[in-house]
Amino acid sequence: MIEHDGAVIPTGFDVPVEPLRQAAHYSGEPGCIAEARSFATVFLGRLRTEWCADIGDRTHEAVLLVVSELVTNADRHSNGPYILDLEGTDAQVAVCVYDSSAAPPRRFPRDPERVGRHGLEIVHALATDVAVERVPVGKRIRAVVRLTGR
Repeated sequence: MIEHDGAVIPTGFDVPVEPLRQAAHYSGEPGCIAEARSFATVFLGRLRTEWCADIGDRTHEAVLLVVSELVTNADRHSNGPYILDLEGTDAQVAVCVYDSSAAPPRRFPRDPERVGRHGLEIVHALATDVAVERVPVGKRIRAVVRLTGR
């Protein structure tokens, strides 16, 4: 709705003003990574509906891959539960993972012959921005994925 000279004019739809945000806690039990991917899929569906975000299949898969890699790292390298926090608009999705390990993640140089340890390399390839910061109980890794249409 638009206010004009004290009158309210319906616009046909309301535009959100705050980013959509949703978080989930995981214990590290088997199946958590698949649960995190499902959680992200539902979040992207809400983003399409509530923000009218145009999210192409490749971008959808890129967000799920970033979620998988960051949650897998938290699952393997922290000694406790971790949190997946998603925040999005029609332009981007920020994937944040909080875990209890204070050790910063290690990004290895590109090596196509190395088996494993490509997680952060993949995240950096898919995200426009990746940041790591220490928090009182460990660290937060934040990767921003730009949304592109079909």
